[in-house]
Amino acid sequence: MAGPLEQFIIKPIVEGPVDSVAYTNSALWMSVTVVVVTAFMVLGMSRRAMVPGRWQSMSESMYEFVGGLIKENVGDEGRKYFPFIFTLFMFTLFGNMLGLLPGSFTFTSHIIVTLVMATFVFVMVTIVGLLKHGLHFFSFFVPTGAPVWLYPLMIPIEIISYLARPVSMGVRLFANMMAGHTMLKVFAGFVFGIGTLTFGVGSILPIALMVALTGFEVLVAFLQAYVFTVLTCLYLNDSLHLH
Repeated sequence: MAGPLEQFIIKPIVEGPVDSVAYTNSALWMSVTVVVVTAFMVLGMSRRAMVPGRWQSMSESMYEFVGGLIKENVGDEGRKYFPFIFTLFMFTLFGNMLGLLPGSFTFTSHIIVTLVMATFVFVMVTIVGLLKHGLHFFSFFVPTGAPVWLYPLMIPIEIISYLARPVSMGVRLFANMMAGHTMLKVFAGFVFGIGTLTFGVGSILPIALMVALTGFEVLVAFLQAYVFTVLTCLYLNDSLHLH
């Protein structure tokens, strides 16, 4: 049986013109995620009705959920950024969920992917802040109410804290997804071993635990997409509304 960490190995599917460029299993499941999200929204909104069906209800629920997050954390000024935040949430959510399928690949369990996503958010909100406030944006690094003599100490701390945002976002998503999938793999091996030794009789309780852990991992997959989106909204709010 394969080890618990082998599921995270990136494997080339189509070799590129040079050794360092290839279409990998990670890129494949990113593509699958984009297709599934697009199909989900198209099917949900293609036949709009006064009494929504299942697909339409799910699509509208996602739409309203993200819209509520933006209104609560950014305000009315955040409406123009809804397409970006909604796309980010759906891509992260479906990437996490599809990674639970047997034989799939969870690209959000790789720190290079999550760091790129977090860096993209960081650059975007920084540009938004600079475009709106100009040089006044840098007043964000001056602590409100702090005495002037503390500025040489506090301003570097604020700058480091700001630059650490994409790192904390990326590491949080990567660590939770990798830990959850590793735990599932370890317990799956445990269930298989118990079932083999006891001819299936002693595996009833471990299987029940596996079902519970799988349900917990589904919850974690949703929560991590939610947290990633909320942090994006909070950072956007900081750029739009300086203290």
